[in-house]
Amino acid sequence: MSEIVSSKSLKFVLSLAASAALGVSLSGCKHEAAAAPPPQAMPVKVEAVSLSPVPASDTYVSTIKGRRSATLQPQVDGNLTRIFVKSGDVVRAGQVLMQIDPLKQSAAVQSQQGTQAQKKALYDYNKIQVERQKKLYEAGVVSRDAFDQATQAYENSKADYDANAALTQTQEQQLGYFQIRAPFAGVVGDVPVHVGDYVSSSTVLTTVDENVDLEAYIFIPTERAGEIRTGLPVEIIDTDGKTLVKSTVNFLSPQVDNGLQSILAKAPIPRGTKGLRTEQLVKARVTWNTNSSPVVPVLAVTRIGGQSFVFVAAAKDGKYAAHQVPVILGEPIGNSYPVISGLKPNDKVIVSGLQFLQDGAPVQPMG
Repeated sequence: MSEIVSSKSLKFVLSLAASAALGVSLSGCKHEAAAAPPPQAMPVKVEAVSLSPVPASDTYVSTIKGRRSATLQPQVDGNLTRIFVKSGDVVRAGQVLMQIDPLKQSAAVQSQQGTQAQKKALYDYNKIQVERQKKLYEAGVVSRDAFDQATQAYENSKADYDANAALTQTQEQQLGYFQIRAPFAGVVGDVPVHVGDYVSSSTVLTTVDENVDLEAYIFIPTERAGEIRTGLPVEIIDTDGKTLVKSTVNFLSPQVDNGLQSILAKAPIPRGTKGLRTEQLVKARVTWNTNSSPVVPVLAVTRIGGQSFVFVAAAKDGKYAAHQVPVILGEPIGNSYPVISGLKPNDKVIVSGLQFLQDGAPVQPMG
């Protein structure tokens, strides 16, 4: 009797296990049969690629130079006793900048002035004598010979005095060379000398530059010789690409620089332009011509491994998907890039949410 009960219990347990297994199996089938919902299209802002005037240009390193710039070197030898200015000082025309020891020259001038005083005294005496001899001769008191001798002495002393006066003036002018003066109003450059230095005519004392009439010196490669001409637009830009001033080419050298194999072009800098100084190195962008070209906003461009990409909203079956396109771009113009290759006009470029996009992701374009 107990064996019959055990057999029934075992069958009951096995029946429950089978039912449970069947339930699990049916549950798994239901999950497998449920389809995943399609991904939701992300709203994105798009802009159509348009044609805009794009300048064809090249950028060159340029040097700013002043039309009035002087390198000061002494005309006499001696030791510097005074330096009245420092680098960067603004000076007026004729202002004394430095003093060279004038002691020897001052002594020479004083000696010459003393000699001139002696010559002047003799000249004045002979002048009085010739007038006296003239009156006596006319009165018949002295002979013609005595009058002629007095006249000759007067002429000799006059010539001697005039020559000595000219020599004294030269010595005084030479004394003026011991003071170094500004040739015109401007800004003092580097002062490489010091008080006590012995200087000569080959010593550079300083420079004076007039930061008013400035020019950009641009060396154009000879490959562009057929395109360069006066009147071409020029933009002077800083290291950050910011335009400092706009100008035009107004001079072309008739010769080629042998060392650089380039042609010198000059562009004037308008007066009052700030941020530019003589001998400053800047970038000069020369525009050769302007053509219509596709442009894209800067916000639409991403870079991966040095390559530029944009996402385009591509239509398919009435829906849109993001498609990543490699592009080649030119130099930025304002807030846009000119497109050299990779896009065509009217392509819808995505300009928002780029960090969330993947190639092929569904999108919903918004104007």
